[in-house]
Amino acid sequence: MGKIKNALDTYRGLNRNIYIIFIAQVINSMGAFVAPFLTMFLTQKLGLSASAAGTYVTLAAVANVPGMFTGAKLADKFGRKKLYITSSLLMASMLIPPAFLGESKAVIYFLIAMSFFNGAVNPCFTAMISDLTSGKERKKAYSLQYLGWNTGYAVGPMIAGFLFNNYLPLLFLGDAATAFIAITLIAIYVPETKELAEKIPDEELPELERSEKGSLFRVLLKRPSIIVFAFIMFFYRIVYAQGSFALPIQLNEIFATRGPSIYGMNMSFNAFIVVIFTIFVTGLTLKFKPIFNIIMGGILFAIGFGMIRFVNSFPILLISTFIWTIGEILEATNINVYIAAHAPVSHRARFNSIFMFISGAGYAIAPQLGGIFIDNFPVRNIWTTSFFVMLGALLALIIFHNFKEGNFSKKSVRKNNEG
Repeated sequence: MGKIKNALDTYRGLNRNIYIIFIAQVINSMGAFVAPFLTMFLTQKLGLSASAAGTYVTLAAVANVPGMFTGAKLADKFGRKKLYITSSLLMASMLIPPAFLGESKAVIYFLIAMSFFNGAVNPCFTAMISDLTSGKERKKAYSLQYLGWNTGYAVGPMIAGFLFNNYLPLLFLGDAATAFIAITLIAIYVPETKELAEKIPDEELPELERSEKGSLFRVLLKRPSIIVFAFIMFFYRIVYAQGSFALPIQLNEIFATRGPSIYGMNMSFNAFIVVIFTIFVTGLTLKFKPIFNIIMGGILFAIGFGMIRFVNSFPILLISTFIWTIGEILEATNINVYIAAHAPVSHRARFNSIFMFISGAGYAIAPQLGGIFIDNFPVRNIWTTSFFVMLGALLALIIFHNFKEGNFSKKSVRKNNEG
């Protein structure tokens, strides 16, 4: 108990608004029913092939892009909170019509629209956390939000697995309802963070976080390491995304009608591991630079996802999930810290959108690639391929680390040692 108390002390003393956002995250993720079961919905309820399902999931991911850039630009201009609330309301609203459309393929178009508005939400949310924090507090804050998401997600997929088989309309309505509750909390209790960030004098900010004038492209040219880093994370995303596309298909082959419930339990196990271990992993790795932690996370990705090829029983599946989940914790709690340390306050949301666009393209094409692969080869073979893709990404990241920060001087790097 003493160790748990000490671990929890990691999150003491953060900005009050960070805790409110944490509560909203827990509620929102507790109702995240639709996304984890999207592949199963398209293949089992709508009867699509793996490649067709992959195409539609990819289209949804592509729709995320214009929303992301539009939302990020408007958030940097008018305010993160304003855009977060507007986009979140529109996103949640797209979940209501599918509840009444049954197994009509028209549902797909609402889900694509939902993805568009979700794209606008993400860079705004990440910029809000950056606005409210600095230094080591920022890593703690991102860790806490990640913990909040997974605290709710530990329960959500189990409920969603039950609803998927028995009360499909509630899968959509429950997701929308929890989103509206989370939006209300932030709307009432969290101020506009852009205004708070702009009150901090430039001389009190690290060099790379100071306001810049000019277009996004011009500012990015001064920080080329962000682009290189994002392209490496692109391959991380391709591998990670197969956990929500190829894995449920493989579990359907192994467990037949029990596949959805097994997948739901496994995803809940993933979230439980995050809830239990995020505090300890954050505390143990707080002194290490984010890029080192991301490399360690990639090693665990390669091992954990690679061994899914040999999964024939639920216990082996859980062992694999435990390994890649620890890797997920290391990656997820450090990536935003790295980006925030290289993003000027004037362009925070747009920097996040660029990173999400490049690295997130891995999520976008992974279902399409996975669907084509599975239509031509045994689904188990995709994990061998994933293992070698991760090894390549790790090699690139290690080289990037050794020639760290590209065109930046060592002096600039020292001033931004959180990156």
